Amino acid sequence: MKSSIIVPVQDLTSFSPFSPEDGLEANLARASEAGYDGVELAITDPDCIDIVEVKHLLKRYKLSMPAITTGQAYVLEGLSLTASNEKVRRRAIQRIKEHVKLARELNAVVIIGLIRGERGDEEARKLLIEALAICASFDDEVKLVLEPLNRYESSLINTVDEALALIGQVKARNVGILFDTFHANIEEVSIEKSIKKANGHLLHVHIADSNRWTPGYGHLNFKEVSRALSRIGYQGFCSLESLPKPAPESCLQEAAEYIKKL
Repeated sequence: MKSSIIVPVQDLTSFSPFSPEDGLEANLARASEAGYDGVELAITDPDCIDIVEVKHLLKRYKLSMPAITTGQAYVLEGLSLTASNEKVRRRAIQRIKEHVKLARELNAVVIIGLIRGERGDEEARKLLIEALAICASFDDEVKLVLEPLNRYESSLINTVDEALALIGQVKARNVGILFDTFHANIEEVSIEKSIKKANGHLLHVHIADSNRWTPGYGHLNFKEVSRALSRIGYQGFCSLESLPKPAPESCLQEAAEYIKKL
């Protein structure tokens, strides 16, 4: 199984042992030394990214970049694809387009997580379908991955079934699913069956234990996760998105080794 880890580039995120203050090169060096195959960069605003430097550092430390995380644009700036305010929605769509441009350069997928917003009413669902269709058509060679989130973070798309239904309405070949073990542990009846349902649409996987700690410190059955992924022939990345617990350094090293064993 190929492993990756989230590295915040511009703003601090709770779900990583890294800090942007340490510098991108230092953080990529640490990820490489720990044995990760790739890094998932958390990028708030792609316009502030030096693409030449990023490419150089990825090559230097022999790292792939499977995905771009976009949720900080919602957390820090309030950008949402389903905002009641049309201007905010337009800004959110434009921001995703900028992520798509960057993703094309780096051969990454663009994650649609919290930037979709929190409310789950029918209007929000309709707005999300419209926004995803617009973003997907901007560059149909770049994949967008919709991440089912748990009910405490968003009421809009909590399960694989809901994600599949919405993707069916978007009708774009470049929109798929991100499966997150932490969220699935809360929302799915069966993690194994949910992964099986996602077959053909599953483009990226996030790994964290039931308490959102490093795998191995909660009660989530990762052998079940591994079996399910193997049965559908998943060959993508499993990316660590956990709290830096039990401690940042042990989180960094132990998770890399854990994912490799899956």
